[in-house]
Amino acid sequence: MSDIMIHLSSSGDPPQRIGLTEKQKMEKKKFFKKMKYLKAKGYLKDKQNDSQQRSSFKQTRTSNQNGSFTKHPPPPRAANGKHSPHSSTSSSVCSSRSTSSSSSNPSSTTVPVTNEGSRKTPTQPVSAKTTAVGSGPSPSSSHKLSASTGNPTKYLAIDCEMVGAGPKGSVCQLARCSIVSYDGDVVYDKFIQPPLPVTDYRTRWSGIRPRDLFKATPYAEARKEILRLLMGKVIIGHAIHNDFKALGYTHPSGLTRDTSRIPLLNQKAGFAEKQCASLKRLTKAIFNREIQTGKKGHSSVEDAKATMELYKVVEEEWERTLLSKSRPTSCCV
Repeated sequence: MSDIMIHLSSSGDPPQRIGLTEKQKMEKKKFFKKMKYLKAKGYLKDKQNDSQQRSSFKQTRTSNQNGSFTKHPPPPRAANGKHSPHSSTSSSVCSSRSTSSSSSNPSSTTVPVTNEGSRKTPTQPVSAKTTAVGSGPSPSSSHKLSASTGNPTKYLAIDCEMVGAGPKGSVCQLARCSIVSYDGDVVYDKFIQPPLPVTDYRTRWSGIRPRDLFKATPYAEARKEILRLLMGKVIIGHAIHNDFKALGYTHPSGLTRDTSRIPLLNQKAGFAEKQCASLKRLTKAIFNREIQTGKKGHSSVEDAKATMELYKVVEEEWERTLLSKSRPTSCCV
């Protein structure tokens, strides 16, 4: 051992390490310079992030294979309860869409999907309209749906206004037709161009003027529209045979109600039962209301509404009377 020590100490010149040290210094200097350049360009940072992402992916994959599941916290919510627009995960985007759609459409139902892919049973919100159904008819509707009246939607009142054609306007031509519902709503009201040239507009009674028939609906077209509405309905009118004659139409007698031939109306108005009272007189006597006034002539809408109101006064009694007088040979549709 001493010999070796002596040998080392007594060896010649120390090893020449100056050359190696300078080389290492140069390489080290080049390395630091290169690292400084990469760091300034941002390559080193991207490389570090990539390595971190790879390591986190490996850890997540390993945990999933082992059966463990990490529950991520829900995305942040704003004050109004909606998801924050800065959320970057796909789950937050889906949840925000479902939230916005459910708030805009109350009747829609959403089906949430679990992580395992199974569907949950949707729960439908209870609507106030649904609960209101079946709560019982109102007093007005119960009156309409009484056993004697039947279905109010089957009742229509009609009134037509005529003009004259031919010599001295002796030929009646249809120029306006109005139809109202059981509640008095206007179902149809049009001016109609007669097939024959008009020689007397009868404005004092009809209310029709030449300008009313300019570009009016042709008679053939209007007739089809009107008959389509009358088909299968109970039609009410005052002296209704004149209206049917102007239309060139015959309605089943079992579905026709003529207020000029209802004795009960005359009784309530204080007239003789067999007297053919005008619509104006009946309305004034029963409702104390004036119609067909002024110099502008009659209004078929006003007359049709008055006819329906008069019929409703005696509806139940008159329908019972007709039912008792009905025969098997009566024509009903």
